[in-house]
Amino acid sequence: MTTEFDLTGQVAVVTGAARGLGRAIALSLARAGADIALGLRDARADGGLVAEIEALGRRAVPLAMDVTDLGQSRTALDRAAEELGRLDILVNNAGGGIGGPAIEVTEDDFDAVWSLNTRSTFFLSQHAAKHLRAHGGGAIINIASQAGLVALPDESSYCIAKAAVIHMTRVHAVEWGEYGIRVNAVAPTFIETDGTAEALADPAFKADTIERIAALHRIGVPSEVAGAVTFLASPAASLITGQTLAIDGGWTAR
Repeated sequence: MTTEFDLTGQVAVVTGAARGLGRAIALSLARAGADIALGLRDARADGGLVAEIEALGRRAVPLAMDVTDLGQSRTALDRAAEELGRLDILVNNAGGGIGGPAIEVTEDDFDAVWSLNTRSTFFLSQHAAKHLRAHGGGAIINIASQAGLVALPDESSYCIAKAAVIHMTRVHAVEWGEYGIRVNAVAPTFIETDGTAEALADPAFKADTIERIAALHRIGVPSEVAGAVTFLASPAASLITGQTLAIDGGWTAR
C-alpha cells in the first residue's frame, strides 16, 4: 500500500554519501522506495553502501563526485539520470568547514569553504533542476546547518556559507516553483558523525554543546536528520517549499 511518504519509482542523488549524514540519508530514501545515485569522492569506496541499498530491493549507482569539481559533478548528475532512468530528488549533503578566529581566516580557506558548501549547492541545484523540470518537477533538499542561523565562534566562514545556502533555498524555491520543483533545507545541530567526533571528544566542548541544545540537551544522531530529509522529499511535503527546518533540539529557540 502506498502512503504519502512513499518514494517508489523515484530516483535520488545524494552527495557526500559515503558516511555520516549522507549515508543515513541515502539509506532512508531507499527504505522509502527510491533508487539512489551515490555521490562519492571515490566511486570505489562506498563502504558497502551499494550492497545495503540493493539488499532493500532498490538500485544503487556509485558515482565519482567531488562537488568542488563542477564539471565532474554535472557529468555525474547526467549519468545518474541516464543509468536510473530519471532524476527526481537531489540532496546537497556534501559540505564542511575550516575552523579558526575570523580575524585569522585566509582568502584560500574562505574560498575553499564557500566552494564546498555554497558554490557547489548552487550549481548542482541548477543542473539538477533542468532534469527535474523535464520530468514535471521534483525536490531539492539542501543540508544547511544551525551555523547558518546563529553565530558560532571560530566558524565564521562556515556560518556565512551555510547562511547563504539557507537564503539560496528561498530564491530557488521561488524561481523554480512554476516547474513543480520544491526546494527546502534542513539545518542540523551537532550530530554524532565521523566529522564531529574530534570536537565532541573534548568533554568541555561536548558539555557546552549539550547545554546549548536548549530543549532536549543531547547530541543528535544521523537518522534524525535523514528522516526529515525523506519527509521533505516525499509527497507528504507537497505544499512545503522555500523552508529551512532546524533540527537542533531547541538550540535556535533559545
